[in-house]
Amino acid sequence: MGPAEGAARPGRFFGVYLLYCLNPRNRGRVYVGFTVNPARRVQQHNGGRKKGGAWRTSGRGPWEMVLVVHGFPSAVAALRFEWAWQHPSASRRLVHVGRRVRSETSFAFHLRVLAAMLRSPPWVRLPLTLRWLCPDFCRDLCPPPPPHVPLAFGPPPIPQALKDCTQARDQGAGDQCTLCACALQDEEGPLRCPHPSCSLQAHVICLAEEFLQAEPGQLVPLEGQCPRCKNSLLWGDLISLCRMGSEKDNDDSDLEEGHWTDLLET
Repeated sequence: MGPAEGAARPGRFFGVYLLYCLNPRNRGRVYVGFTVNPARRVQQHNGGRKKGGAWRTSGRGPWEMVLVVHGFPSAVAALRFEWAWQHPSASRRLVHVGRRVRSETSFAFHLRVLAAMLRSPPWVRLPLTLRWLCPDFCRDLCPPPPPHVPLAFGPPPIPQALKDCTQARDQGAGDQCTLCACALQDEEGPLRCPHPSCSLQAHVICLAEEFLQAEPGQLVPLEGQCPRCKNSLLWGDLISLCRMGSEKDNDDSDLEEGHWTDLLET
């Protein structure tokens, strides 16, 4: 994972979604895309090219956004995932995934590819979340996602709400790392346990080393046990919460309207 891919922008949502066509003339068609704002993006697809939708979905709707995979550390990481999901036969990471068979719907095939991707490197090490936005389309993946990839349902959480929660919890916090007792001077703030009754706050490196004791061969942890309250914690959640808490208000990005895969469609 290179520097550009590993350094997430604080408090941002990077997701890769699956659309399902509800139009009787095109029912069953699917589309894979990248977004920083799922609610806005599906409106753009249903509004056509003039509203920012993709060429392949324009005039073929209505479309339903049935699921989104999020938690990518950067837009680059999400776009690479999107490309591989769109082109599994061209991805060297997915040579083990068989091509779509005649009896297999496009929706079922894309779920099969997704299941394989979540179990394949480099994506198997990412702190991703599989979120079903439409319960009627929810299916069990085979194989199931790794244990550290949670299943979620409904719209993604609002970053501002998480930010407010973090700021409220930070009031009165001390300035020493719980693990090394040294001063906390991280530019983006320390990592903190999200459980309200826990006072853990630690340097990123200190907590990473604590978690990696169970995985000595890895560089980045997936999850671990809080050394203070003993609750299980996902590393990706801790990083996201820290960055959301230190985020300053900024405007939503329009990355998905102009990223390179849409440009190739014109």
